[in-house]
Amino acid sequence: MADERTSTEDTRPEDEVVRLCQDLIGIDTSNYGDGSGPGERKAAEYVMTELTEVGLEPEIVESEPGRASVIVRVEGEDSERGALCVHGHLDVVPANADDWQVNPFGAEIKDDMIWGRGAVDMKDMDAMILACLRDLARTGKKPPRDIVFAFFADEEAGGVKGSGWLVDNRPELFEGVTEAISEVGGYSVTVPDAQGQQRRAYLLQTAEKGILWLRLTAHGRAGHGSVPNHENAVVRLAEAIARIDAHVWPRQYVASVRQLLDGLSDLTGVSYTEDDASALLEHLGGARGFVEGTLQDTANFTMLDSGYKHNVIPQTASASLDCRFLPGHEDELMSTIQELAGEFVEVSVHHRDIALDSPFEGALVDAMTSSLLAEDPEAVILPYCLSGGTDNKGLKRLGVNGYGFAPLRLPADLDFAPMFHGIDERVPIDSLKFGTRVLQRFLLSS
Repeated sequence: MADERTSTEDTRPEDEVVRLCQDLIGIDTSNYGDGSGPGERKAAEYVMTELTEVGLEPEIVESEPGRASVIVRVEGEDSERGALCVHGHLDVVPANADDWQVNPFGAEIKDDMIWGRGAVDMKDMDAMILACLRDLARTGKKPPRDIVFAFFADEEAGGVKGSGWLVDNRPELFEGVTEAISEVGGYSVTVPDAQGQQRRAYLLQTAEKGILWLRLTAHGRAGHGSVPNHENAVVRLAEAIARIDAHVWPRQYVASVRQLLDGLSDLTGVSYTEDDASALLEHLGGARGFVEGTLQDTANFTMLDSGYKHNVIPQTASASLDCRFLPGHEDELMSTIQELAGEFVEVSVHHRDIALDSPFEGALVDAMTSSLLAEDPEAVILPYCLSGGTDNKGLKRLGVNGYGFAPLRLPADLDFAPMFHGIDERVPIDSLKFGTRVLQRFLLSS
């Protein structure tokens, strides 16, 4: 499946990254969120082998059998400085093979791209991290400060058995860490500038919306399906769903969103207003959905559960609701949902996690920016807020400021962002090698 192994002292990180990415994709680490998947142990053991081979001494940590993360610390020139954490996650969302053009775990190379579940989210970045880490060990180069490299379990289910568990149970592994980088940032979108020339803009993720996964349970009166029932739990739930779905969440631009829109407007010459940024967002292509998700709070229903027989009216009916809130909006969102749900519907929290907002300035941002511009000098670097979430949320509980920086220079015609959790995930080989070069520069300059 993967290229023949090369691991001499002359090997560059970009020479290994394709093999590493293929090998990782070929290990099924599907996370169904209910504990039924294969877990991350096999992938974690693979990472351990790749790291011990070059003389490192990583630690594998399980939160429970099969749910494995790998941690290794590399000493820097100045261990008195705040340390950096560079992290990825080993799990992936499930893939239905019948929906794909290729075997989602086949790691096939097609059209100069690596195809498979995790090629975008985020075994591509895992491979880049692993390639650069192996290079540091082989060459003996020291980064400017200590770096903790982490390959986490369970990110796709909120990190409860991965980063969250490690923060709660093994915080000493992150001693001295003040900043972190991970996924869903640093990739390029191609937009026309004010002169009509195509320009690449790299979206550096500085903020994340918070998470509230809620369970709505409507209560009513059970009865026979042939008898009128004005206390039907299914109907009460349906009415609550309709009210919440119809609610128009007010638009509000947080700092990172405002900076992105202003930067895009300056680049393209297209203006926007407080109420309408659609003309500007059209230039973002597939990344538009991620950005639109950060213009206001959101609430989307994802699962329903009710009843057990066709002619029995159930006493309860339930629905799962995925809410994402902007920094500072959690209480407001929760009270709005409770009000819209109504008196007969109980709202409970299944999972919550914080919103993040880090500054688009400082030495770390400068290092990310200069590393990108060294490989793509004509590019523009812009901040953005992520509508989803990453393991940076868990590390924030230790006071760590996290950013999304998985650098990829992408073809203008590749609809990249929709492949997160989508079908036919694929990453161009050239983009992977570009990102590895950028990441190597960053690690040696941050």
